[in-house]
Amino acid sequence: MNDNAHTTHQVGSEVDEVADRHWDATVQASPILATELGLDLNQDEYDDLSPAGLETQYHLVMDTLDRLDQAMPADDTDTITVAAMRSCLGLQAESHDKGYDLLSLNGIASGVHEIREVYDAMPTETPDQVLTVARRLHATAPALDGWLETQRASIDAGIPPAIRQVNLLVEQITSWTSKGGFFDDYLTRTASDDLPDSVTYKLAEGIDVAKDNFRRIAKTLATEIAPLATTTDAVGIDRYRLASRQFVGTTVDLTETYEWGKQELARIEQLQRETAERIRPGASVKEAMAILDADPTYQICGTDALKAWMQERADEAIASLDGTHFEVPGPARRIEGMIAPTHDGGVYYTPPSDDFSRPGRMWWSVTEGVNTFTTWRELTTVYHEGTPGHHLQSSSAIAARDELNSWRRNYWTSGYGEGWALYAEWLMADLGYMNDPGHFMGLLDGQSMRAARVVLDIGLHCQFEAPDEVGGGEWNWDKAWTFFNNHVSMDEGSARYEVNRYFGWPGQAPSYKLGERTWLELRNAAQAKNPDFDLKEFHTKVLRMGALPLDVLRRAVLS
Repeated sequence: MNDNAHTTHQVGSEVDEVADRHWDATVQASPILATELGLDLNQDEYDDLSPAGLETQYHLVMDTLDRLDQAMPADDTDTITVAAMRSCLGLQAESHDKGYDLLSLNGIASGVHEIREVYDAMPTETPDQVLTVARRLHATAPALDGWLETQRASIDAGIPPAIRQVNLLVEQITSWTSKGGFFDDYLTRTASDDLPDSVTYKLAEGIDVAKDNFRRIAKTLATEIAPLATTTDAVGIDRYRLASRQFVGTTVDLTETYEWGKQELARIEQLQRETAERIRPGASVKEAMAILDADPTYQICGTDALKAWMQERADEAIASLDGTHFEVPGPARRIEGMIAPTHDGGVYYTPPSDDFSRPGRMWWSVTEGVNTFTTWRELTTVYHEGTPGHHLQSSSAIAARDELNSWRRNYWTSGYGEGWALYAEWLMADLGYMNDPGHFMGLLDGQSMRAARVVLDIGLHCQFEAPDEVGGGEWNWDKAWTFFNNHVSMDEGSARYEVNRYFGWPGQAPSYKLGERTWLELRNAAQAKNPDFDLKEFHTKVLRMGALPLDVLRRAVLS
C-alpha cells in the first residue's frame, strides 16, 4: 500500500470536482438520501421513483463518466477515485441498459421500504420539524405511484416480480398500516405533550393520509400485480452475476464460491463442536446452546434492557479500542443503540449525519412476541454494527473531510462494508474480547449463518444442485428453509425474515463473507509484504480510504 496515498491529498483536484458535482446532483435529486445524511434539503418531498426518475439518474451517471474521462488525476487518491467511480457508475449504467433497475419489489429493500423507512431518520424535536414530517406524509401518494409505475414497466419489459415477494410486501404494508402498527406507533411516539395541538392535528392527518396511500398500494399489489407475478423465485445466473458485481465490486466465480461456501460452513461448524466441548464436555452444539440459553448470566428481559445493554457494550468497545488497536475519530466516539419502530427481525446500522450532529445508530427490529434476549448470541452483533464494525468504518470516511471528496466519504458498497463488519467480529476474537466460550459460540453462530447463506443464495438463484442433506435437485423454499435451520440457531420469526431476504434480494447476502475473505487476504498479503507491518496502522490507512469496490480496494492496498 502506497504510504503517500490518502495522506498528502488535498481535496480540490479536477477529479474531486467531478466527484463532488456528481454527489451534489445525486443528493439534490434524492430527498431520501438527504434525510439519511442529516441535510435539511427538500425534506417534505420524495425521490422520483418512476421510470422517468430512473432515466434522469442514468443521464447523470453517463454525464459523470464522460467528465471522468476528461479529468486528470493528480495523485494516487485521484486514481483510486476514478477507478471506484467507473466501477460503481458503470455497473449502474449496465443495470439500466438491461432494464434490471426497474424491478424493486421484495420484502426488504424495495422503493416502498425507502418511502417508509425515511421517517426513522427524520428529526422531530421541534414543531417545525414535525410539520415537515406531516407534509412528507401527505406526499406519499405520488412517490408510491411512481414506484408502482416502475414495477409495471418491469413487468412490461419481461422481468416480473416473484409472487412470494409480492405477498410478503403486501403482508408488511398491512402490518405497518394496521392498528398499533408502525404508523400508529409513530404518531404515539412523536405527538408529545409539548407539541401545539394544531401541529399534532396536522401530524395525525398526515398519518391517516399515508396509511390510506399505503393500503391502496397494497391492494393494487394484491389485485393487479400478483396475477402478473412469476412463481419462479430464482432470478437466473445472468441477473445474479450482475447483482453480485454491484454488491461486491468484483466478478465472482459463482461455481467456485458455491463450493467454497460449503467448505467454509463445515470449517465453522467444526469450531462450533470444539467450542461446545469447552462449554460442557461431551455436549453437542445444540446442547451447548441450550445450556447458554438457560444461563441467567446471558439473559436480558425487555427491549429497554436490551437497548441499555447495547449502549453499554458499544461504549465500552469504543473506549477500549480507541488509541490501542484503532484510531476512532473524535466525533465517532458517540453512538446510539436504538430499538427500531418495526418488527421485521433485522439488526442494522445508520451512519451519522455529515456534521455528526446526529450520531451513528444501531437499530434492533425486535420480532413480535420476543421479549427475552441472550447476550451470548448478540455481543458479536454489537461489534458488527458498532465499533470496530460499521460505525468505525462509516465514521472514519465521513470524518476524512480534508482528504476525501464528498462521493468518496459517502459511497457505500456491501462487499467492503459488510465484509469489514464480519472481519471486525473475528478481529475482536483475535484481540481477546471473545474469550468467553459463550460469546465465541455466538460469533460462530452468526458466522455459520453468513456461510450458509452463501450456499443458499447462490444455489437458489443460479439454480445449482442443492446439497444432499436436503435431497439434492433444484432448490425451493422447503429445501432452503430446511438447509437454513440445519445450520443456524434462530427463532422462527427471525429465521423466516432471513430466508425471505435471500429469496428477494439476490447477491446481497453472500457479499458479507466474500468481503470478509477479501479483507483477510489483503491483511495477510500486506503483512507478508512488509516486515514492519503494524496492524493499527494498516486499519487506519484502509479505513481512511472510504468504501471501495473490492477490485479497487485490492489494487489500492497491494500497490
